[in-house]
Amino acid sequence: MPERPQDADVIAMTRAWVARFVVARNICPFAGREVRRDTIRHALVRGDDPQVMLHALVDECRRLDAEPAIDTTLMILPDGMSDFEDYLDLLNVAEALLEAEGYAGIYQLASFHPEYVFAGAPAEDPANYTNRSPWPMWHLLRETSVEAAVAAYPDPESIPERNVDALREAGHAALAEEWAACRAVRADE
Repeated sequence: MPERPQDADVIAMTRAWVARFVVARNICPFAGREVRRDTIRHALVRGDDPQVMLHALVDECRRLDAEPAIDTTLMILPDGMSDFEDYLDLLNVAEALLEAEGYAGIYQLASFHPEYVFAGAPAEDPANYTNRSPWPMWHLLRETSVEAAVAAYPDPESIPERNVDALREAGHAALAEEWAACRAVRADE
């Protein structure tokens, strides 16, 4: 069994992925600003109990309610969600929970997973890397921030197609290598 990574290493890998992959490849044209402003919170949720993860999601919404300086949270779920189908099942429950708790329209969830595959796409399709991350995670975003960013961006509808084209041009092998390099980062580096 592989050694369980230290919490600081998990966060370092996630930060490296955001900076070296998401921002560097402009996967999300809004991420660079938040990295520079240091408004991304990294919340590590340990354990493989889905109920613990769901409680952490609600707690994180409450934190965002109380701390408006935090623009967005990456909730990193390194334990127990390695199976992509299990992850998707829990994501559906998490989205329903946000609605039940009155957070629909206030926060939204974006999903990332190391084995992310879009419906109908082959696993090797480089386009899947738009949602592949070093660890399973939920990206909790303030709806008002998303709306403001999209309103200020020329032609936001073109972002997904642009990403697909750019990632397919880069190719699966190159992307897998970049992605793996992010998983190799350690906090003490």
